[in-house]
Amino acid sequence: MPRSTSESSLVTYYDPKSPISEAYRTLRTNIQFSSFDEAIRVIMVASANPGEGKSTTASNLAVTYAQEGKKVLLIDADLRKPSVFKVFQVSNRVGLSTVVSGQCRAADAVQETLVDNLFVLPSGPVPPNPSELLASQSMKATLEQFKADYDVVIFDTPPVLAVTDSIIVSSLCQGVLLVVHAGKVKSELVRKAKSSLEHVNARILGVVLNNTKSRKGDKYNYYYYGAEAK
Repeated sequence: MPRSTSESSLVTYYDPKSPISEAYRTLRTNIQFSSFDEAIRVIMVASANPGEGKSTTASNLAVTYAQEGKKVLLIDADLRKPSVFKVFQVSNRVGLSTVVSGQCRAADAVQETLVDNLFVLPSGPVPPNPSELLASQSMKATLEQFKADYDVVIFDTPPVLAVTDSIIVSSLCQGVLLVVHAGKVKSELVRKAKSSLEHVNARILGVVLNNTKSRKGDKYNYYYYGAEAK
């Protein structure tokens, strides 16, 4: 019987002792030690292109923070092609788009998940102006409230090279993780995505190399924190 989207995506919850789950915990630890001056509490997970495992990485990273006892909010800021609501099997009737546009309160849009301490704000209905909504003063004010209410806020965003949305969100975050699908995305596209983020002074915390194999050749997706923080 095929596993649900939630089971196949949330390995850190359904199989916490697996090597992949341990890699996510290592990723979390590396982020925590990437800055000595301030705690990294607002993180964006990005990729150059679609299909590189960005949403899966954001979701599992959020789970590991929650398992550590942090109160975590995972925000689906992909207002064009959302997926986080599918991973956590929650409603997408209201979400970030309705909160920022003033159609509902954040308290009515944030949803509990099957993971203790982990909350999800889905994208909500697709708005006619995603980039403008994310760049609005209302978006900034909403994030400030979330920072007061949660220990860690993690953004899932559209691919960097597809639209400007990710670039806008990166300016609101303390750091960016760049997810790269090994053997799938061309290196020049990764460099282009990195350059686009750095152009707006985004702090790239590191690279998550996705879909590599362990040294023993085990056939599973393995996540690796590849770049040192700057």
